[in-house]
Amino acid sequence: MSQTKSQMSVPLAALDEFCRRVISACGANEATADAATRAMMHGTRHGVDSHGIRLLPHYIQALEGGRLNKAPQLRTVTNFGAVETLDADNAQGALAAYTGMQRAIALASAFGIGAVAIRNTSHFGPAGAFSIEAARQGLIGFTFCNSDSFVRLHDGAEKFHGTNPIAVAAPSSGENPWLLDMATSAVPFNRVLLYRSLGKHLPAAVASDARGFDTQDASNAQMLAPLGGEFGFKGAALAGVAEILSAILTGMKLSFDIAPMQGPDFSAPRGMGAFVLAIKPDAFIDRDTFDRGMARYLETLRASQPRESCRVMAPGDREWAVAALRDKLGVTVDPVTLVAFERLARRYAVPMPSP
Repeated sequence: MSQTKSQMSVPLAALDEFCRRVISACGANEATADAATRAMMHGTRHGVDSHGIRLLPHYIQALEGGRLNKAPQLRTVTNFGAVETLDADNAQGALAAYTGMQRAIALASAFGIGAVAIRNTSHFGPAGAFSIEAARQGLIGFTFCNSDSFVRLHDGAEKFHGTNPIAVAAPSSGENPWLLDMATSAVPFNRVLLYRSLGKHLPAAVASDARGFDTQDASNAQMLAPLGGEFGFKGAALAGVAEILSAILTGMKLSFDIAPMQGPDFSAPRGMGAFVLAIKPDAFIDRDTFDRGMARYLETLRASQPRESCRVMAPGDREWAVAALRDKLGVTVDPVTLVAFERLARRYAVPMPSP
């Protein structure tokens, strides 16, 4: 492990252990520690740093404050053939989403498709972590959720939708899955926080000031722009898809009714919803034909003509490349997260991550 005044490079396994030990030390049960850590490590390993280990201090604050149930009793409250509704009992969101996706996979194995609406959940981190669970078992996985308002509408000047992510993962025989994991905002808000921590300017047209105008100053960003730039109505509409499935279909709060993720109240549950779906390809077409189709699609996509000095990649290719690199070299922890980890280590008498 190398360390400077502002950052530290640490192996993935050490980060995984640290997160599990801190979550357990705060009194959360083993299932919560496992799910939250798995989701955060998915983000960190694949380069989705805005939804990786930097979320640990936030989750601890929510667990200690009472927003999250440290020992939730998740239960199915309705079922209808291939459809179920899961009450997460205000669990940490990753536990709810992993549980929901495993139920969706089981339903899809029986019916060809499985859908689970999740009630009384919370922030779950990187949506792709849950869709990929289906792909690893040979199914196509979909994950949706909404979140507290931080994204303006197209041509809007006030916060309306949350970042409302959509994630889809499809299996590809013999290689990593095709993986889409996107916010319907131009960037996730945690990316703004990360840029603030690193002192970096934001890209153009991803965040707005208090009047709804573009700003590249991360410290001045008061809301996010919808995906699409000049065609942001498309991103705003996709956010609506996530809103309908994860909030209206579950009976949970709409984005503009959800308490802010950053508090100040960390004592009350936020009443969030999510939605997961799994599809079994074999229910529609024989497996060999599906596998050949995916292989031909990806092979042709990656071999297509790139622009000068560019490379064509399939969704997920960048993440798999980052994962391979970080498996070998570890991760550089950003300065704000490093300070927060040091505080957590002292508070819970847990050793800092080491080589």
